[in-house]
Amino acid sequence: MARLVGAVGLASAVGIPGIAFYILAYRLGFNLEVQPATLDSNWWAVPVLVLAAFKNGFLEEVLVVGFLLTRLRQLRVNPWVALGMSALLRGSYHLYQGPGQAVGNMLMGLVFGYAWLRWRRIWPLIIAHTLMDVVSFVGYSAFTDWFTSLLG
Repeated sequence: MARLVGAVGLASAVGIPGIAFYILAYRLGFNLEVQPATLDSNWWAVPVLVLAAFKNGFLEEVLVVGFLLTRLRQLRVNPWVALGMSALLRGSYHLYQGPGQAVGNMLMGLVFGYAWLRWRRIWPLIIAHTLMDVVSFVGYSAFTDWFTSLLG
């Protein structure tokens, strides 16, 4: 239960400011506009988006945090340098979303990497990442008009 509470707290701590950062970066021209998935009449649209969110969370956290930071520690890389390298990698593969998203994902990488260094538990990171992606994928699609009004 404590891991779930930690995951929800982590998702909130990163996700809520992340939405504000996205809106600000978009208005300043540093982000591309998010293209929402269509939640049409297919019954399977939401479950597929939730599974995609889990896939993203699982793969990114296991590889970019768990695996990379563990291997860098085994190579005796300073933990703060390793944390920076992991965050830089995370940000770099989000550049296709625009520089604002790359910076936002680097910041997320710093927070998630620090949580990994403290907790040595990957599941809270996977759950937090999945929750943020579910809100992004399903929430954005469900509230497109409201969110678009925030973008101006």
